[in-house]
Amino acid sequence: MILFLKDKCFYFFYFLSVFWFGLTGSLFFWLPYRFRFSYISLWNRFIVALARIFIGVKVNVIGRENIPSTPCVIMCKHQSEWETFYLQTIFPHLCTILKKELLGIPFFGWALRQMEPIAIDRSSPKDALRKVQEIGLKRLKQNRSVLIFPEGTRVKPGERGRYARSGANLAIAGETIILPIAHNAGIYWQNKQRKQAGTITFIIGAPISTTEKSAKQLINEVENWIEEQSTSLLTTANPS
Repeated sequence: MILFLKDKCFYFFYFLSVFWFGLTGSLFFWLPYRFRFSYISLWNRFIVALARIFIGVKVNVIGRENIPSTPCVIMCKHQSEWETFYLQTIFPHLCTILKKELLGIPFFGWALRQMEPIAIDRSSPKDALRKVQEIGLKRLKQNRSVLIFPEGTRVKPGERGRYARSGANLAIAGETIILPIAHNAGIYWQNKQRKQAGTITFIIGAPISTTEKSAKQLINEVENWIEEQSTSLLTTANPS
């Protein structure tokens, strides 16, 4: 009964926050980007706090010292909604590559727009690649890191999708590094299932240089590192 009530409290405040930040955030469209990003980031911090208070989801970050002081291309395993919230709290002014349909969701999509993401149409791969390259380079020059989930969609813990080269191409064109990230959030934050208490482990890898490497070499290096770390995290998870 206590777990049931905590779960209901989490979702009550979650949807209330979506309504509040979506509505108020959209009213700030005329303000500078940095202000809008900082305001919506409060929402991400609020969701992470809700998960900790009502569900018991904590986080352990390994490799925080690997976060560079300059903009980079971040490639992360995508298992749940949780990492999309949390990543915004540890990387300032982060530009996320996401499917354009998310921007059409009332309130939720309104808040996302204020973060100036790169919204792509997955039914048009050529156009998506062009937008990632063109807008991604623009964001890097604006001193913003670009987040891409190289598998393109959520995958269950222990599974592997096809790693696209778009992020590697962007890093090469932008002459910047790639920061790989692995985690086990999908074990605790499963889609359409009750969230589980436990400690999510985030591993931020050492920056990967793009110097004298092809996009194929880079994405293979990123994939091997992320999958190796993700597999090791499966054995340390202890949901309750």
